[in-house]
Amino acid sequence: MDLKIEAKQTVILALPIIFGELAQMALHLLDTAMIGAISHVQLAAASLVLNVLGIPFVLGIGMTMSIAQTVSMAQGQNDNKKVSHYLFNGFWMCAIFSVLIALSLYLGKNVILHLGQDPEVARLAIPFLEVMSLSLIPMLLFMALKQFTDGLQHTRTAMVLSILSLPINVFINWLLIYGNWGFPRMEMMGAAYGTLITRSFIFVALGLVVLRHKLFRKYIAVRKNQWYFSAATFKELLKIGVPSGLQIGMEAGAFVVSGIIIGTIGVVEQAAHQIALSCAAFTFMASMGLAQAGSIRVSNAFGTKNFKKITAIGKSTLWTALAYGIFCALIFVVFRNDLPLLFNHKAEVIAMASTLFVLAAIFQISDATQAIGSGLLRGIKDVKVPTVLIFVAYWVLGIPAGYVLAFNFQLGAPGIWLGFIIGLGFSSFFLTTRFLKMAKKQKA
Repeated sequence: MDLKIEAKQTVILALPIIFGELAQMALHLLDTAMIGAISHVQLAAASLVLNVLGIPFVLGIGMTMSIAQTVSMAQGQNDNKKVSHYLFNGFWMCAIFSVLIALSLYLGKNVILHLGQDPEVARLAIPFLEVMSLSLIPMLLFMALKQFTDGLQHTRTAMVLSILSLPINVFINWLLIYGNWGFPRMEMMGAAYGTLITRSFIFVALGLVVLRHKLFRKYIAVRKNQWYFSAATFKELLKIGVPSGLQIGMEAGAFVVSGIIIGTIGVVEQAAHQIALSCAAFTFMASMGLAQAGSIRVSNAFGTKNFKKITAIGKSTLWTALAYGIFCALIFVVFRNDLPLLFNHKAEVIAMASTLFVLAAIFQISDATQAIGSGLLRGIKDVKVPTVLIFVAYWVLGIPAGYVLAFNFQLGAPGIWLGFIIGLGFSSFFLTTRFLKMAKKQKA
């Protein structure tokens, strides 16, 4: 099979996913900017809540990934009834988890008072957390439906809704944060309600598309026989969803913990770390979209037991990720002194951020390829061993090594980032080699 053709098809599928992810990232940036215009205290409170929500949210997203994998596999088998069955059970599984996550955050909101934060920041954060916790429910339900449409390789629908959510959210924020057009001036709480309303809107809109559009009619038409709860199907979805959620959660958690550690070193280091990490997170969105597209296409081929195609898709996606990682690395090195100026102009921060950008450039390749490796393995339902490998990469190697380099060897923030390089390098090597070996084994 022609690897160039396979790579092209994967990129075409990935682009709408990437744009959708970037739109959701932009949504948070817009909220932050509009709240920041009120006061720095409210901005700090909002940032605190977003950090608290981060890991539970990505765990929830990991759960939704099981829908794309099972639906794509069933489509590969040309089994419309099974696709419909996975949609029903996957949606309700995600609904249960989204409610549990939201209730846990809502009922445990007072933990914010015990995080050593400024008292005023903590006081403002609690009501903001209450509303933002509730907004996770429609968002994760939207993601569940998005994974269904993505799994069928109809990725543009969710992308369009994600992009449309930007002007809708900004308009609602403008009304509620600042009290325009006679609406009450709610300040940061206006942003919380704006997020809840926007997320509810895109969930309902995507739900109507799935139920009524002709593209999905054949899956909805068999609902009378296929929309029933099945313990076996729930178990199958959980076998993919739980490890996927843990994989993403462990990675996100590692970066959160590293940020906290760097915060103990100094303010300059923390600011520089946030600048470099924000840019690295932005470039990683493309890797995630590519990984999801590769995973969906591999799942589809896995459904037909076409192992030759699985290998071709895997190799072409890995080569694409390698090329993308090299491109991002060059950008970070060439513009290492310019990119920090988009965020800050303090000389010490610029100098430190410039150093971190060089280190970020080194792990761009491994960051991209490890994301692809994990996605490809998920596509062939191999999730348990990759979860262990990711745990070892971040929590046994990356963070401890970074800590030792930062404090025992007096390298400071760059030491933590060297830990990233070690962890991501380990993850990339073992995840990609595992996929290639398993694909070769099954092909044989």
